[in-house]
Amino acid sequence: MEQTFMKEKKILPLVLSMSLPMVISMAVNSLYNIIDSYFVAKVSENAMTALALVYPMQNLVNAIAIGFGIGINAVISYYLGAEDKKRGDMAATLGMFLSFLHGMILMAVCLLGMPWFLKIFSSDKDITSLALMYSNRVFLFSAVISLGLSFEKIFQAAGHMKVSMFSMLCGCLANIILDPLMIFGVGVFPKLGIRGAAYATGIGQCISLLVYILFYVFRPIPVKIGKTSLKMDGKILKKLYSVGISATLSLALPSLLISALNGILTGFSEKYVLVLGVYYKLQTFIYLTANGIIQGIRPLMGYNFGAGEHGRVKKIFRTALFMNMGIMFFGTVLSWVIPGKLIGLFTDNTATIEMGVMALHIISLGFVVSAVSVTCSGALEGLGKGSHSLFISLLRYMGVILPAAWVFSRFAGAAGVWTAFCFTEFVTAVFSLCIYHHGLKN
Repeated sequence: MEQTFMKEKKILPLVLSMSLPMVISMAVNSLYNIIDSYFVAKVSENAMTALALVYPMQNLVNAIAIGFGIGINAVISYYLGAEDKKRGDMAATLGMFLSFLHGMILMAVCLLGMPWFLKIFSSDKDITSLALMYSNRVFLFSAVISLGLSFEKIFQAAGHMKVSMFSMLCGCLANIILDPLMIFGVGVFPKLGIRGAAYATGIGQCISLLVYILFYVFRPIPVKIGKTSLKMDGKILKKLYSVGISATLSLALPSLLISALNGILTGFSEKYVLVLGVYYKLQTFIYLTANGIIQGIRPLMGYNFGAGEHGRVKKIFRTALFMNMGIMFFGTVLSWVIPGKLIGLFTDNTATIEMGVMALHIISLGFVVSAVSVTCSGALEGLGKGSHSLFISLLRYMGVILPAAWVFSRFAGAAGVWTAFCFTEFVTAVFSLCIYHHGLKN
């Protein structure tokens, strides 16, 4: 398949053709996360709280896998644009090998470290027991996650966005179907409770990986993975990790943020920890949809940058920015029109729902402007400017929000924490535009 369409097709149709499959797949993935939490919430509120406590570590595993995958994507896209197929094959092969190693290490670290991690945030034995039941099973699939996400980024780099969409859909649909069967014990399935949610998640991830492998074998792409391309090339390694580490840190920062905010919120009530966990489940539906657009433009940015088409790079960025702002506006509307119904998906407790509605109202005021930092960060990753992207993420997830949350909470309690989200988006947006334009010039 010729890749020249990335520098020849009109910008808006090109961005739509590359992004819409990913928007659909990310939306389904977000829907899965909500449905997964919905069924777990039916077990008990403690089970949902347990899921919220494990979420930061799950997010960390995904962040490392996706972040390194972004590095693979950026390097392959650049070499395809520069018409250097040999190095593109080397980047894909080396990336897959290293992804597997990362997955095995993450599995060991998470399984051994979760008891210690959970003790920091909860002394409730029932909650920590449920959290361990879930985490001891879900982290067994860490290597599968790493390999599946690396395949995803390789197919995206080659412009095969529909393959990524189909593979993700297969895994997510399997998850959605298996969740109630394995949690509640329907038909031949035993009643496994929160353990069933973990197994359903792992099986879905295995199915996604299998679909990628089948596509790779029966519908070859321009990038080849093979023993002859497995060479520890210093230049490629540097490119993979310079983007991969920066992207990983950017994606891992939300996990650190959630853990830090949980520490602040537990000083008021453990119910706020549940509210924060519910918010991030709902936020996933909005931000991962926007992330679908980012995934669509990354290979376009890298390919056109490698091909010297700098004018197209700027037009692709502007198109993605306006699309993301539209998505964020839709999220804001939902947060004000049906906030009670959204929070009510995860708890029947009236007091918790009221807390969640207040949080959603305040946080959502920053949704539209957050499109600026999200788009700038993703575009810079596509250009191979990992350090610039990381700086934006550090501002957004650590440098501004944590001090603001601590200070505001001293005056307004938990409401101060929610206000810090909105405040951070406005501050970070200004810096993001400056950083993006600086990255283009250097």
